[in-house]
Amino acid sequence: MKARNALTFVGLIFGLLVGYYVERLLDLATWSVYQTLGMVILIGALFGILIYILSPWLIRSFRQFTQRIESRVAKVAPQELVWGAIGLILGLVAGYLLTSPLSSLPIVGQFLPIIVSVLLGYVGLVIGVKKREDLGSVSSFIRRDRDREKKEKEATKPAGDSPKILDTSVVIDGRILDVLKSGFLEGTIVVPAFVLEELRHIADSADVLKRNRGRRGLDILNRIQKDLEHPVKIMEHDFGAQIEVDMKLLRLAKFLGGKVLTNDYNLNKVAALEGVPVLNINELANAVKPVVLPGEEMVVNIVKDGKEPGQGVAYLDDGTMIVVENGRRFIGDSIEVLVTSVLQTAAGRMIFAKPKVHETGGRVVSQT
Repeated sequence: MKARNALTFVGLIFGLLVGYYVERLLDLATWSVYQTLGMVILIGALFGILIYILSPWLIRSFRQFTQRIESRVAKVAPQELVWGAIGLILGLVAGYLLTSPLSSLPIVGQFLPIIVSVLLGYVGLVIGVKKREDLGSVSSFIRRDRDREKKEKEATKPAGDSPKILDTSVVIDGRILDVLKSGFLEGTIVVPAFVLEELRHIADSADVLKRNRGRRGLDILNRIQKDLEHPVKIMEHDFGAQIEVDMKLLRLAKFLGGKVLTNDYNLNKVAALEGVPVLNINELANAVKPVVLPGEEMVVNIVKDGKEPGQGVAYLDDGTMIVVENGRRFIGDSIEVLVTSVLQTAAGRMIFAKPKVHETGGRVVSQT
């Protein structure tokens, strides 16, 4: 009942407006105000009565229409709705652009722009829905083309351009200075502020060994900044005092898209889990060591006894340990040895050998 009354009221208002425009169209100058007002009210009342009589049919038809629209919309895929809306908007925009030239036409200029706008909106809606797959393939092609261009740019970008972030262990170690001098590392060297703070804290330690290591690290950084032409940047970015330095390094590497330079074996493992690239100086040192194969001969200087009875220990110039079986009696002598095996560990490489003099009656190269 409420819907019927509301519809009747709307019909009455519409009838009054129709009566007003009829009076303006007929231009009844001879009529008095009361006659004109009476005609407007009469037309409005007739429309109101007509709408009241037809309201059950109108309400029923409107509900059926809305239900039919809802059922059709429920069956429409989201892509159809999106592309249909895009087509409708483009069609209405095209109709709006044609409004000015069409409105200047005689006779039809008043209503033709409306018809054209509605027609173009409908055409855009139909094209958007019917050709959604073609339009989607075009948009996906454009997106794939942009992604391919982005990947090509990333592929052509030199890998050395990524910043290298120093951690505390690699600074104290000091070999990073020689690596930078050699020119094998490219890109900006980043020294985080929290690494500098940790070095200062170590340099102020009461322990003599820690204090010397901290001061050595600060000295290495000063030499990198002053003696080398390599770009060095102090990064003030921090992630909170409650986060460990190692996790700060990994987060900074992700933030900058860089790599962490370290000697810390544990940090190396955590970085692998986090997906952060790491450059380990120890791994680099092991990689550039001369290759030694079983059966090769070399001259070594036995400097001390080994863990097992009768063993002697020697070292190569790069620090590689050589364990010589039955070499204890040659401590202090340089002797010829025969390599028996090579063991590669996470800490480095160990070479096992035996004295050549023991096997073949060879000679001691030198005695001390």
